[in-house]
Amino acid sequence: MVVWNRSDFERNADGGGHEQPVRLARLRLAGQFLNGHGKPGASVKIAEISAKHQLDEESVLKLLREFQTFGMATLSGNVSAVFHSPSPKETQDAYEIRAALEEIGGRAAAQALKGNTAALQNELDAMRTAFRRLDLDSFVEHDVAFHRTILQASRNEILLRMWDSLAVDLRIRGAIGKVSKDLPEIVESHQPIIDALELGRGREAGLLLRNHVETLLEFLKRSETDSGFQKALRRDLEGAKDVQQAFFPPRNFTIPCISCETFYQPAYGIGGDYYDFISLPNGRWGIAIGDVSGKGIGAALLMASLQASLRAQALHPHLDLSTLIGDVNRLVHDSSPDHFFASLFYAEYEPATRILKYVNAGHNPPLVVRPREGSCEVHQLRSSGIPVGISVDSEFPYSTFHFEIGDVLVAYTDGITETENGDGEFWGQQRLENLLRSRACAGATPERIIKCILDEVSAFAKGQRQRDDVTLIVMNVQEGCDV
Repeated sequence: MVVWNRSDFERNADGGGHEQPVRLARLRLAGQFLNGHGKPGASVKIAEISAKHQLDEESVLKLLREFQTFGMATLSGNVSAVFHSPSPKETQDAYEIRAALEEIGGRAAAQALKGNTAALQNELDAMRTAFRRLDLDSFVEHDVAFHRTILQASRNEILLRMWDSLAVDLRIRGAIGKVSKDLPEIVESHQPIIDALELGRGREAGLLLRNHVETLLEFLKRSETDSGFQKALRRDLEGAKDVQQAFFPPRNFTIPCISCETFYQPAYGIGGDYYDFISLPNGRWGIAIGDVSGKGIGAALLMASLQASLRAQALHPHLDLSTLIGDVNRLVHDSSPDHFFASLFYAEYEPATRILKYVNAGHNPPLVVRPREGSCEVHQLRSSGIPVGISVDSEFPYSTFHFEIGDVLVAYTDGITETENGDGEFWGQQRLENLLRSRACAGATPERIIKCILDEVSAFAKGQRQRDDVTLIVMNVQEGCDV
């Protein structure tokens, strides 16, 4: 499963002091300019690169001289540099040479690595983690270490020198951004290589290594020959992601006497999960989380419609939440295609009384964790109605919950609990409750609780792709609002 937050990831790469920043800057510069983000042909000042990557100018010049050797840059004295995208022909030649080198290296390394592939497995696991975190620089470091370890085990210094002379790390970093949609296949193609080397099957390992490199080259060729329409579509999708992001509440919002943290990651760039916080009259707050049927662009459009309907109704005077959600249901039903529906949890919270009134329309029950001496209670805010949009005549009874200071509310979508491992088993609500009993009751902050949930889900998935949108809301009730 692809998870999720690059700021949570701690790199395990070797090296320290000044070497680590320089190595990472090398990869970042390569990724930036080989992927076309650096406006090839434009002049960039050395001082600007130095400031951006927090390196001294001499280190930057050393990196750029290396780039110049491989035709990636042209230095203008010690003041500026012009970056170039390598020609497709030159890239193809480099990858074909690399494929041959790695096939020979894999055959020769098999006996040395037979029964001794733990280091390779560690590198692959680190690749999976970096991929889930969307940390491409770390991914490349571990990918390069994986292949270089095999060549070192071959004990053929000529192969290793030729491989290094190709600047494979820079080429991989430049390629990754172009083949991002194929990354799951690229990542997992390392496992059969390990399996063959573990058994000492040199011929098989060599062929798998060649196939890995040649497959990556084919993905690169395909990305280079995308039509103008496909590139325009990708630009539109990026724009759609920006528009959808604007639907979500700003990060700096505050609810009195509540510490709150949220997390959202769609499965396909944009998606149908939804959450919102709405400032209401008399100091009340509307809190919503939902999950639209389907994924991708269609689900995102329907999510926007649901949000607009809910906000319009919430900001109008109404008798009770049942009436409000009933009106939302009719609006959604009348304006949506057949077979569209959305699970929805909507609550109105009054900080002064700590009373939460809510309707759960077919959504996963949010959990309230209440610390007690030596134990921990978990309350479920269960569903009392069907999802909105299914039937125009549906009813949505509301319930009430009285918070205590120290309570933690965790609302989530089924992208969390229905995460699957390789055996098709769901992570499930029970694992979530058990985790919350141990973490929330220990006084962890909402931010820390979210990180713990994501880490546990990621470990359970063991590299499986994210199949559904994922949303989390964690709120901690604090002192300060007198009841």
